[in-house]
Amino acid sequence: MRKRPDFIVGLTVLLTAVALVSALVWVRQTDVSNRRQRVVARFRDVGNARVGNAAMIRGVRSGRIDRIELADDGAVLVRLSLERGTTLPRDPVVLLNESSLFGEWQATITERAALPHDEAVQRQLDAVSGDGMIPGATLPDIAKLTAVAGQIAGDVAAVAGRVGVAFDDAAAKELRASIQNFAVLSSTLARTVRDHENDLDTLSSKLQNAVRSLDRTAQTTLEIANRVDSSMTGGELQQLITDLGAAAADLRKTTSTLNGMANNLAATQARLDNFLANGDSVFKKINTGRGTIGMLVNDSSLYVGSDSLVTALRALVIDVRANPKKFFNLSVF
Repeated sequence: MRKRPDFIVGLTVLLTAVALVSALVWVRQTDVSNRRQRVVARFRDVGNARVGNAAMIRGVRSGRIDRIELADDGAVLVRLSLERGTTLPRDPVVLLNESSLFGEWQATITERAALPHDEAVQRQLDAVSGDGMIPGATLPDIAKLTAVAGQIAGDVAAVAGRVGVAFDDAAAKELRASIQNFAVLSSTLARTVRDHENDLDTLSSKLQNAVRSLDRTAQTTLEIANRVDSSMTGGELQQLITDLGAAAADLRKTTSTLNGMANNLAATQARLDNFLANGDSVFKKINTGRGTIGMLVNDSSLYVGSDSLVTALRALVIDVRANPKKFFNLSVF
């Protein structure tokens, strides 16, 4: 009778110990049969992450944080225990972030290309990349976000206070006056638009005519270009260039001839100037009575003597006509 209660007590203790060990293993999620795969992530800081936090892949719990330790270079190594057969994303990275408002953290394994554009996260990943380990980064927790939000709220309050100081009753009255002025300006603009609606139509019509004229001009230019192209293709342009070359040669010859004529004219003008200068010198000498001609021109005695000589010659001619025998004596043997 004594052995049966002892057996029951021993069995109860044994079952209790097995239950406690099983519960402890379940709570710690210990891999007794070593059926899990392990990966190591490298971080610069892990925040408030702890051993046992969940490891998530695409929103599905796929393992947990098995160990956290410091490396020799100051980095933090986080060893993740994943379920066997779990496929990691391409180019994986690990993000440590809060999973709830109660301080629970999780390790999220995702692709680098799927990360949000955050320079702080990129700097953390670049700082711990290498060594064949998965790079990791830590997102700010609720406390940091709350502190930043509080700072932003303080800044907003300061700005609001400054706006309240600047926007007093006088500013409100000025704003109302500005709004009224804007309303008056709007009505004036509307009235002006109504008054000049016909002018706008006329301007639009003229603009359309100008566009048509421009289109015709473009068509004419295109036709001229086509003609020039056809002329170049048919050899007319080459003939025109040849004729222009011959004309240019003739023009150069004419220019050379004109230059020679100009040189001859310049020499003739120089000789004419010399002749006029010499003639002016001769006339000056004649006018001043120098030389024979000057004396003849300026002395009246020659004129008087010549007149007397002419008078005597006239009298002689008359006398010869009247008495020829007086002057001529003709005898014939």
